[in-house]
Amino acid sequence: MNIWLFMISCVLTNNFIFSKFLGCCPFLGVSSKVETAASMGIAVTFVMTIASLFAYMVNTWVLVPLQLEYMQTIAFILIIASLVQFVEMFLKKAMPALYSALGIYLPLITTNCAVLGVATLNVKEGYNLLFSVLNGTFSALGFLLAIVLMAGVRERLESSKIPECMKGFPISLVTAGLMAIAFMGFNGLV
Repeated sequence: MNIWLFMISCVLTNNFIFSKFLGCCPFLGVSSKVETAASMGIAVTFVMTIASLFAYMVNTWVLVPLQLEYMQTIAFILIIASLVQFVEMFLKKAMPALYSALGIYLPLITTNCAVLGVATLNVKEGYNLLFSVLNGTFSALGFLLAIVLMAGVRERLESSKIPECMKGFPISLVTAGLMAIAFMGFNGLV
């Protein structure tokens, strides 16, 4: 498999938000400002990359040899929760303004189905260590791209003339749907 095509497909063709519809809660919740959205995307990228690495190692070297594959979901959730706790402690100490800006959405990375989805997808597809980490990293970069694009559009919508009944969440859903349709155009690319 061509690594470059694999990475492009993770970001564009198989985008977790627009193709698999995973991670929509933080996508819609944190995408009101570009800075906050980018910070959330970077935090998710870190967690998804490291979670892919640790999930692969735990699954390959612990669960499969001990025939405990039925414990994958619980093990992956524990790995993700631990990583999110680490990120939360780091941001609280190193960047308190960002920590408070992300608010409740930072702990929600633990329950972000995109993070758990990439770990289970790696197992389902039978990816080796390299492709598991690449899938985690570039799928997270696709999430970052989606959330930053959405935040940019939402910032522009703030100053646009929109009917009163469409302001806020309704126009965000319409925008997300149109962006998903636009990303469907990448399907023939890879």
